Amino acid sequence: MIRAIFWDNDGVLVDTERLYFQANREVFAAAGVSLSDRDYLELFLRQDKGAWHLLEARGVSAADIARLRDERNERYTGLLSREARVIDGVTRALDALHGKFVMGIVSSSRRDHFDVIHAKTALLPYFDFVLTAGDFPRTKPHPDPYLLAIERSGVHPDECVAIEDSERGLEAATRAGIRCAVIPTALTRGCAFTGAHRVLSSVNEVPALCGVLE
Repeated sequence: MIRAIFWDNDGVLVDTERLYFQANREVFAAAGVSLSDRDYLELFLRQDKGAWHLLEARGVSAADIARLRDERNERYTGLLSREARVIDGVTRALDALHGKFVMGIVSSSRRDHFDVIHAKTALLPYFDFVLTAGDFPRTKPHPDPYLLAIERSGVHPDECVAIEDSERGLEAATRAGIRCAVIPTALTRGCAFTGAHRVLSSVNEVPALCGVLE
């Protein structure tokens, strides 16, 4: 029986992953490096290492990389404030689940970006807790975010499920000993998702996955 649901944020609740890709792509292009969809999937969504090493290999100094990182973050914040939106079906799914389960957001996002995203979404009242990058020592694909979510929920791992959109998130959840259902995005649709509890076509399937009939 499922008693707790842990939600990834970017790509699951809100359509922001493409905005982060855009901010990175624009900054890297200005520095002479083309960042493809495949690069982004591998370096950001699988390995969580970013792509600054590509600039280092071209001789870009540490000071310039720090400046470009700040520029990327500013661009991303601007895109979030203008274009971040709740993914279709999320509010309906949360309405069906609210009050029946412990629910938390488990994100690798920086807290400042998270706060910009949710300034206008009206989603946060659905959740019992929120965890972002500064709340745990290591981000996904390490299990630390979900281990902390289990602790915060007070629910046994066997009674928890994570909702993710990437292999990195799937690995983090399974390494923490909990089931993970994956909702692929346009960026992650071609991934294998080996070990997933279920691969869903949309967020509309989450209530039924958790035994709730809408």
